[in-house]
Amino acid sequence: MKNIFLVLFSIFLGLIYLYSAYSKIYPIEPFEMTFVDLGLANWKSAPFIARFMIGIEFFLGILFLFQLRIRFSALFSFFLLIVFTLYLFFLLLTEGNQGNCGCFGNSIQMSPLQAIVKNVAMLALSGLLWYFYKFNVYDLLQEKIKNNFLKQYLQKILFSLLFVFSLFIPHILNYVDLDYSSAYLTPPENHFALELDSLFRNAQKQTPPPTLSKGKHVLALMSLTCPHCRIAAKKMKLMKERNPKLDFYFVLNGDDDKLKPFFDDTKASSIPWCMLLGKNFVLLARGTNMPAIYLINNGVVEARLNYQSLEQDEIEKWFSKYSN
Repeated sequence: MKNIFLVLFSIFLGLIYLYSAYSKIYPIEPFEMTFVDLGLANWKSAPFIARFMIGIEFFLGILFLFQLRIRFSALFSFFLLIVFTLYLFFLLLTEGNQGNCGCFGNSIQMSPLQAIVKNVAMLALSGLLWYFYKFNVYDLLQEKIKNNFLKQYLQKILFSLLFVFSLFIPHILNYVDLDYSSAYLTPPENHFALELDSLFRNAQKQTPPPTLSKGKHVLALMSLTCPHCRIAAKKMKLMKERNPKLDFYFVLNGDDDKLKPFFDDTKASSIPWCMLLGKNFVLLARGTNMPAIYLINNGVVEARLNYQSLEQDEIEKWFSKYSN
C-alpha cells in the first residue's frame, strides 16, 4: 500500500511540473522578464534562460511521471523548489502579496503567498519520495535486456536522451525568433501624424501632458483586459526602471473596475497614463491588434511595434537618434 501511495505522489508531482512548464510557454514573455527583473539576464539572453528553466521542469515532470530515478528527481526537485520559494519570499517582501506570481503562467493566477503554500506541499512530497521510494523502473527494463552493453549503460543513455529532449521541447513549442530585432524598427511605408488632439480633448481620469505632441515618446494604447497589453506594460515598466530617461505613456481602454487589477498585475502605475474610451480609442489605435505601440516624434508615428518586439536596446537607439 505504501508503494502505491509513493507512485501516486510521484505521478502527481510529475503532472504538476509538466503543467507548470507547458503553461509558461504561451505566453513566455512574463517568465522571460522575471530573469531581467532579477538582473540575471538581459533582454537578449532571457529568452534562452527562460526556455532552459522550462526544459528543466519538463525533465523533472517526465522523470516523476514515468518513475525514473525518483530519488535523484526528488532531491533535484527539493533544491529547485527551495530556490523558487526564496524568490517568492523576495517578491512578497518587495512587492506585497499582489498580482500573479507566474508559477503557472497566465492559466492559473496565484499570489506569491498561495505559491509559497503550493511549494511547501511539493517540498513535502519531494522529501517523502526521496526518503521512502525504493522502486526502480530501470531494474525491470534491465531484466528484459540481454545485451550487456545496453544493460550497463541503459540508465545513462535513457537519462541523457530524456534530458536533451526536455531542453528542446520549449524551443519546439515556442522558438526564439532571432530575426525580429533586425526588423524591429521597420517603419511604415509612410509616416503619419497621430490625432493627438482627440486624445487631449477626450482623455479621462488623468490629463495627457501637452509635451506629448513634442519630441519623442513611446505611446502605448492598451486594453485593460488584454493579456498581451499586460506583457507590454510589464516590459515597459522594467525598461523605465533600468533607464528612467525613456519616455513611455499609456492610453488605456476599459471599465474603471479593471484599472486596479491591471496595475496590480503589471506594477506599472509609475508610468503616466490616461483613459480613452469608445470610438476615440478605436480611431487612435487605427484598428491594429492590441497593444498598439507607436514610436512618435513630434506627433508623427515613425514606427509601430508589437508586444513581442519591445527591446530596450532598440528603444534606446531610437531615442538617441536626432529628433526632426
